[in-house]
Amino acid sequence: MEIEYTIEKSRRRTLSMEVKPDGTVMIKAPKFVSDAEIGRFVRSRSGWIEKTVKKVLVKNAGLSEVERMTDTELKALKKKARTMIMPLVEEYADLMGVTYGTVSIRAQKTRWGSCSSKGNLNFNCLLALCPEGVMRYVVVHELSHRRHMNHSKAFWSMVEEYMPDYKEQRLYLKRNGDLLMARL
Repeated sequence: MEIEYTIEKSRRRTLSMEVKPDGTVMIKAPKFVSDAEIGRFVRSRSGWIEKTVKKVLVKNAGLSEVERMTDTELKALKKKARTMIMPLVEEYADLMGVTYGTVSIRAQKTRWGSCSSKGNLNFNCLLALCPEGVMRYVVVHELSHRRHMNHSKAFWSMVEEYMPDYKEQRLYLKRNGDLLMARL
């Protein structure tokens, strides 16, 4: 998982980090420390950061701990997700002029969706717990890979063409994704 953080440089002497109540990570650094060195510092503490961010998000959601889904709940959620996602895949594939192979709905702990080189699409069943706009964004994102199997400028232009507010949807996943995936 790539950790996003903001940097605040000042006349301080040491590096420190803080996880804010909204789950964002703030790095406080002396002015003379390079961004590359700060990146190494963050990577060396990535396990602690991920665990702390998850704790903060769980606490802010008013939960003492994240309730994991039972196998029965997971099976029902996969079924629900398929009925919600398939119409969107068909709608956007037609609109975007792309084809796709098989569509799988899975309980994935690290991805919201993926697209193979053969055009097979995978979607996380947890999307059924997200706002519809988020689900639409993930569908558009994966279908855009049918034209651009990368995250180039052309790829993001295509995503934006069909989902002008995609940045808001991505932000939702960044802020809530860990908490949702902790349920698996």
